[in-house]
Amino acid sequence: MTAQNPLPAGLGRPGPLGRLGRRLRRRETLADLALWAFMSYPLPTLHEVPLWLRAVAVPLLALATWLSRRAPLAATAIPAALGLAATPELFTSTFTPALAALSFLLGRRTQDVRRSLAAAGLLCAVGLVLALALTLPGADLWNWFTLVTTVLFAAVLPWLLGRFRRQQYELQGAGWELAARMEREQQLVAERARLRERSRIAGDMHDSLGHDLSLLAVRAAALQVAPGMDDAARASAAELRQAAADATERLRQIIGLLRQETTATTAETVPDLVARTAASGVRITLHQHDADDAPTAPPPPLVAHAVHRVVQEAVTNAAKHAPGAAITVELNRHRDAMDVTVRDTGPNPAADRTPGPGSGTGLISLDERVRLAGGTFRARKTDDGFEVTAHLPFAAAPLPAAPAPPDTAPSRSREHLARARRRVRRGIANAIWIPAAATAVLAVLMYGFQLYTSHRSVLPERTYEQLRTDAPATDVLPRLPAYEFDDGRPDGAPPDPPGVDRCRFYRTATFDNSPLYRLCFTDGRLTHKALLPMEERGR
Repeated sequence: MTAQNPLPAGLGRPGPLGRLGRRLRRRETLADLALWAFMSYPLPTLHEVPLWLRAVAVPLLALATWLSRRAPLAATAIPAALGLAATPELFTSTFTPALAALSFLLGRRTQDVRRSLAAAGLLCAVGLVLALALTLPGADLWNWFTLVTTVLFAAVLPWLLGRFRRQQYELQGAGWELAARMEREQQLVAERARLRERSRIAGDMHDSLGHDLSLLAVRAAALQVAPGMDDAARASAAELRQAAADATERLRQIIGLLRQETTATTAETVPDLVARTAASGVRITLHQHDADDAPTAPPPPLVAHAVHRVVQEAVTNAAKHAPGAAITVELNRHRDAMDVTVRDTGPNPAADRTPGPGSGTGLISLDERVRLAGGTFRARKTDDGFEVTAHLPFAAAPLPAAPAPPDTAPSRSREHLARARRRVRRGIANAIWIPAAATAVLAVLMYGFQLYTSHRSVLPERTYEQLRTDAPATDVLPRLPAYEFDDGRPDGAPPDPPGVDRCRFYRTATFDNSPLYRLCFTDGRLTHKALLPMEERGR
């Protein structure tokens, strides 16, 4: 006895979409592993940061890789925090490549600009606090300038490049969407051409054959009642008149088919359509008004069908593009025509604002249908939503000419493509002017700080002369300037006297190459002071 498989054949095998999803997940996994390897490569090869920090960085960088697709801003904060823990200048060969890579992905994968720029500003503010508070060894304002430069070129610039790459993809997508819309528009143009030709053929048949058949029926009727005709001739004339009437009816049906008309209305009326829509949860209201001189008979089948199609398409568009909106349907019946109005109040803020997909040809099709029925159609935006109106006469009227689209009005697809191009151009401009402007501001700040420290490192000549050797350092230091000469030993300075603990250098003037004062301390006392003439100095 053989066991039978209870599942249908092929049910356990994944479909094409499942295989595609697995390939995409596998590709993302490989890309994340490559990113983690790139960020972790400096950890065993470089030794500029402590071993404990490199050991902690391995799982943290793995976490940053995992977060780079889910929370890119949090992922970028991890290498920034590691770099700040390693040095107050933030710049390290160990963590700066990871900061640059994740900043690029932040710009590539997120649209939010304010949070990213706020995070960069917050990082600079934290570095400034650390520099001014001197909470880290060696932290000073020059370290903060280095931090700002690192943030600018290792975080902001890659972020701008990532945004530029994102906008490039959006431009490519807009181009493909434009191509698809143009293809649909070409199909619609071909369909409109077929409709126009059918309407032209219908008009020609109505004007020529209809007129001849009508004359034939009139003549047959005249022969039927003419005096002197026997019964056989009268019967033949009656048959001829009936044949002409039948041919005229068949011609009318053929003309209706050519003009895409139908003699049978849809089984569903407008009140039924509104009730069915309301039962599905849409807020919709129907108002019907009949004028005093309006006929009591139902409207012609062509008009009734056109009214139903206008209401159906307008309600569908409102539910698709303005979810949660309140829809109002108005039917105004007059003596010789019917007016249809469908308006919505715009999307509900509490509802899902994601518009549904559409081909963009629904309103054009409605306009063509109403035009073929001899009426007029209009669709427009209102202050709080969208409105569709149609005027449909009961009596047959000559087919109006199809409105020619204005040459000056750009299509929606071209406007979308133009907006995408403008975003790309702004991205290129931002990638150039933002780093340039930030570099200029940073240069001005650094130059201003250099001026300030140079001025505050000048030791007045009178104060220098009042200093006495062997004076306690506690009496000498309060009288000295706040800053030393460029915070270090000048190039070309002679060796310090033997046995001294430390020598300090101060300017005699702010900008010129004037001599420097050297003050040396030993065991908490001023033991040497000298004027050092130097023609060239460097930091």
